[in-house]
Amino acid sequence: MGFLVLAAVVIAAAHYYLWRRLVVDTTRPGRWRRVFTWAVAGIASVLLLTLTAGRFMDLTWLAWPGYVWVALMFYLTLILAVLEIPRLVARKTVAVDEDRRRLLGRGVALAAGVGAATTVGFGIASALGPPEVTRVPIALPRLDPRVRGLRIAVVSDIHLGPLTGIGHTERIVRLINESEADIVTIVGDLVDGTVAELGDLARPLADLERPSYFVTGNHEYFTRGGPQQWVDELERLGVRCLRNERVEITHGGGVFDLAGINDLGGRAFAEPPDLSRALDGRVPDRAVVLLAHQPVQVGDAAGHGVDLQLSGHTHGGQLWPFGAVVKAQQGAVAGLSEVDGTQLFVTRGAGYWGPPVRVGAPPEITVVELT
Repeated sequence: MGFLVLAAVVIAAAHYYLWRRLVVDTTRPGRWRRVFTWAVAGIASVLLLTLTAGRFMDLTWLAWPGYVWVALMFYLTLILAVLEIPRLVARKTVAVDEDRRRLLGRGVALAAGVGAATTVGFGIASALGPPEVTRVPIALPRLDPRVRGLRIAVVSDIHLGPLTGIGHTERIVRLINESEADIVTIVGDLVDGTVAELGDLARPLADLERPSYFVTGNHEYFTRGGPQQWVDELERLGVRCLRNERVEITHGGGVFDLAGINDLGGRAFAEPPDLSRALDGRVPDRAVVLLAHQPVQVGDAAGHGVDLQLSGHTHGGQLWPFGAVVKAQQGAVAGLSEVDGTQLFVTRGAGYWGPPVRVGAPPEITVVELT
């Protein structure tokens, strides 16, 4: 409830600001100002309905305009805020009457509108386009030499939902199969809904051609009924779920451990991440690769001597400049880094959440080659 109240306050404040700059500053009092005022109120209502009632009923027909407007609203607000300084300078240094003030307001509104529409347009093309397949070699000093060259496909944040369609899953599966990976890892946030709602969209995962493993993300715990329904469904499709457990991966006569822990969201379901349990009984000098949805879990991984943690969750920021906020919260946004001797690789994810828009953070599937 607290989140919804905060969201409503932020949305109301943003729309009031947009109304002032896009309506009041560009029109005379009268009919057109009333028309545009009602239009702003209407789109704000659509957005609130999408974010609230959409959780409890099927409002797919509202999702596209509602979520696209989220991105437009954000970039309109951002650009208008940046333009406040030259706008104020112009008003202070040039004597203007009401007509010229409106002309200035219209120029600012046009610049913001063109900038926001262009940014969001390219962002939609990026989000809905095919994920980039990136290849990253990562050296693990403790890795059995016979395992060197093993390729791990890492995909996260697929976010199957009412806006994606089955083609989204089919394309991801095809790209993974074409990558010639030896094993496949799905590092959380696969879905935004129940098996009853989205089971058909997940069906192509049965076509993955290599051994496949999954760990929960926070969105699996947001789903009505919890994550167990998806654990059961994925097992039926041939994807093994690692829930605070590990498996031995053999390759070329060598062995390493692949461990997976629950997302931090599991704490509310009495299913917290438990790395001690996942690593219990393992050979101490054997290399271990950990699947953990959130990068911030790397602190625990380092404390347990994990060689490499593979994570997602961040979407690479998804909408610039949110990457800075994500880094402050998670410690890493994308790519390879190191924390207290444990290497951390964060993939940008193959889908999107909320707006079908990615700006400065194109979708990706990563193939990690162990060396």
